[in-house]
Amino acid sequence: RQFASFLMERLNISKEQRSEDDDYIVVFSRASNRLILNEAELLLSLAQEFKMRTVTVSLDEQPFDSIVRVISGASMLVSMHGAQLITSLFLPRGAAVIELFPYAVNPEQYTPYKTLASLPGMDLQYVAWRNIIEENSVAYPDRPWDQGGIAHLEKEEQERIITSKDVPRHLCCRNPEWLYRIYQDTIVNIPSFLEVLREGLKVKPNLKKSKPASTVHPGRVR
Repeated sequence: RQFASFLMERLNISKEQRSEDDDYIVVFSRASNRLILNEAELLLSLAQEFKMRTVTVSLDEQPFDSIVRVISGASMLVSMHGAQLITSLFLPRGAAVIELFPYAVNPEQYTPYKTLASLPGMDLQYVAWRNIIEENSVAYPDRPWDQGGIAHLEKEEQERIITSKDVPRHLCCRNPEWLYRIYQDTIVNIPSFLEVLREGLKVKPNLKKSKPASTVHPGRVR
């Protein structure tokens, strides 16, 4: 939190000014890969479920400082798994982080943002949703290898990856099966998404009742 404040100060970003009853949800929109194919439906369902307005931000279309400003006042941040979720460190206390995972990608194996949200002093709620319906995913086997393509692999290996239901544990970050799956586009199943949120959010994201900061002294890094 000290680092986030320092960064906002250096980038001359003022915190988003908000009225008492202006709670809103931010959805990260992507332009070229890992798309949420029913993004409009997702935005509508979030607005109806939480009685908050929804806004989208995009690293492809907006400067970083404006995205940080918007996130710094949000009650909830929703995004596909990806580096853009590091911006969750700018969320106010009491907010929620909702991380979406494509088909065959197990949230238990990719937890940097879950860890960030749960650090003492962050006071963020975290929920992971995973697509378990294969028909709701679109993969791109013919793309370049670093965007999830697998056409360069042996035929048997391609078939094994395509029929696999779960990416096995692997080293970061060039594993072709991991890249194939993480670069899928996803149709978010709205009923299962809302069910996961209802179960996972202990309280409705509320910035006005957020707890004061606690002090954390990091352990030695091995």
